[in-house]
Amino acid sequence: MNTKLKCLLLDDELLALQYLKLCCEEISDLEIVKVFNQADLFLAQFQELEFDFCILDIEMPKFNGLEVAKSLKNKPVIFTTAYKDFAFDAFELDAVDYIQKPVNKERLQKAVEKVRVSLNAGGIKKSQQFNTDKGKALLNLDEMLYIKASEIDPRDKICHLKDGTTLTLKNLSFEKLQEILPPSKFVRINKKEIIALKIVKVFSSDEITSNLQQKDGSFLKMNLSAIYRSEFIKKVSL
Repeated sequence: MNTKLKCLLLDDELLALQYLKLCCEEISDLEIVKVFNQADLFLAQFQELEFDFCILDIEMPKFNGLEVAKSLKNKPVIFTTAYKDFAFDAFELDAVDYIQKPVNKERLQKAVEKVRVSLNAGGIKKSQQFNTDKGKALLNLDEMLYIKASEIDPRDKICHLKDGTTLTLKNLSFEKLQEILPPSKFVRINKKEIIALKIVKVFSSDEITSNLQQKDGSFLKMNLSAIYRSEFIKKVSL
């Protein structure tokens, strides 16, 4: 299973951006989600993308990298720039690292490792090993969309993944699952299901419509039990 760190790249200089992309592609545990050469396009699209951190140039027209970083809230940032003058401002924004151009792979790899350490220190789990019907599996938690009790054996749980496949998690209680899954990303909605908050499309007092499209074109719906309603509403309101 994929446990790579996912990143977005932003640099208005095309040659510098292409070179940065090549350096990133040489780091085995790094995945480039999308590359941008305009800050306004980045700001318009980044919220629709799944990523762990960003590598941002600082000196750019319209919006500089420092202004862009302020819109990212808690996402880690590595800044790249040809100028030393911005270093203080970058670290005032809690940047994970600050790399002077020209970027080289070894220096970039150190910065990426700092991101991984930062994410782990913040208690953000990226993956977890489970016993499954196919043996032990290391699952990327961001790939898990919802988990429901098996109809064959309720001690087992059926995990639906982003790629459309399923895995049976063997002999695993919902209580244990709630200890494993990041509470900021997952919520229990009834006695038989836990879902990732990102799949919620709309909801009422007793029903959730997900953004998961079924074969007939309709969107998957799930029951929201009264006992779990307040916790669910609290989390989707954050």
